[in-house]
Amino acid sequence: MATTQSGTTIDEIADHIYRISTPVPPSVVPGGFSFNQYLVVADAPLLFHTGLRKAFPAICEAVARVLPVERLRYISFSHFEADECGALNQWLAVAPQSVPVCGRIAAMTSIEDFADRPPRVLADGETLSLGTHLVQWLDTPHLPHAWECGFLMEQHTRTFLCGDLFTQGGADLPPLTESDILGPSEAMRAGLDYYAHAKNSRAMLERLAATQPTTLACMHGSAWRGDGAQLLRALADALDK
Repeated sequence: MATTQSGTTIDEIADHIYRISTPVPPSVVPGGFSFNQYLVVADAPLLFHTGLRKAFPAICEAVARVLPVERLRYISFSHFEADECGALNQWLAVAPQSVPVCGRIAAMTSIEDFADRPPRVLADGETLSLGTHLVQWLDTPHLPHAWECGFLMEQHTRTFLCGDLFTQGGADLPPLTESDILGPSEAMRAGLDYYAHAKNSRAMLERLAATQPTTLACMHGSAWRGDGAQLLRALADALDK
């Protein structure tokens, strides 16, 4: 683990996949919170989530502890929100060979105008080779929210970059856990339900479960290791209730 002066940490959670996490103390967010990005170190490195624009210096410093930031080739995210892609253009500026990576709807509604360089648009189910790693884009409209929502599955390590699924509160959580995260994430949702509750949520979660992930790279809280398919189906059951 490496820690920047701001408290941002970076930890390897799977083979050459790093969780970058910036804590927010309880004095700012009741109970505390965290914002995570994930760095896939490969021949063509990819960053998933850019972080908030104001958090860019600390996150950039954390990435630089693993590789020169100018080596980044792809900057991706789940959907169009400040914590997902607010610093996109700052990353494009420091990594001149990089391009945004997103789904078709995000490109059409936001990124083709917002980003300083045209995006690499991935169709539902399309894969993108990073050299030593391979990611697949999966459309999940309105799961948990946003029409353009989607996720990336890293196929060699079975790491599912799952965005806002399984959001956990707290500012001082381990980078990787095998403990229950569904209970804490459902407690978070009980107080602030951020799910759109689309009619086909169960079908989408079943499709995600079929990828059989073994690591879930959550945007807020700990990453998780275990039977990801079982946990995704348990989430579907919880949403049905």
